[in-house]
Amino acid sequence: MEFRIIEHGLVDSTSERAFAALSGGQARDGDVHVALGQTAGRGRRGASWVSEPGTGLYASFVLRPARVLDPVALTMGAGLAVHGTLMDLGLVRAQLKWPNDLLIGGAKVCGILAETRGLDPARPHCVLGVGINVGQRQFPPELSGQRAVTSLALCGVNVAVGAVLERLLPHLGRELERAERDPEDTLHAYFAATGLLKQRVRVLAGEQELVARCTAVELARGLCVALDDGTQRWLRLEHVRGLYLIPQ
Repeated sequence: MEFRIIEHGLVDSTSERAFAALSGGQARDGDVHVALGQTAGRGRRGASWVSEPGTGLYASFVLRPARVLDPVALTMGAGLAVHGTLMDLGLVRAQLKWPNDLLIGGAKVCGILAETRGLDPARPHCVLGVGINVGQRQFPPELSGQRAVTSLALCGVNVAVGAVLERLLPHLGRELERAERDPEDTLHAYFAATGLLKQRVRVLAGEQELVARCTAVELARGLCVALDDGTQRWLRLEHVRGLYLIPQ
């Protein structure tokens, strides 16, 4: 995949800029909208993404594939790409957290959001938003009070935002190509990286909360879990809101 970098200053959201380009007919596959900062950055389920100018990587990738991509595989592929980037930077403790976060030492360092609007199967598109905390030394109390958050700088990696993007692009190009070519392979690579298969986990699926062992995963059928009573259940991946390893 060839990437074209489109730089912005302070914007509402890089994903909004990407969708505006799509609507206006100026977008092409591989466009990367990157901003100095965002005033209305967002994450999963409408959560806001704090985007202090100059301290994080705020990027949205325009994808215009030949066919509709599986959204679960796409998000997993992006997660694998960021995970590989963090490992390159020496952050060997980086962990994938279902479905779209990256953690270091249990604290969130990256979020990923894949979106489509008015999807036409004949002309598929997707905007993939990636936010990575790079240089932040502190976070607003309203954010840090909700959950543990961190940055590359707080983890001892002092690197420029542009250098993080430069490292991310080749990983993302490979993973996006795999997600399009063989989404099942992406799925299994993701679960191999998380180490969740064959482990006891706490699963949040819809309004249910289950404690079970992960036994198998397939794109078509979902996640297979074995309950303590010996029964097995298949859970649709898009319905799985949380997946947490239970320490042994």
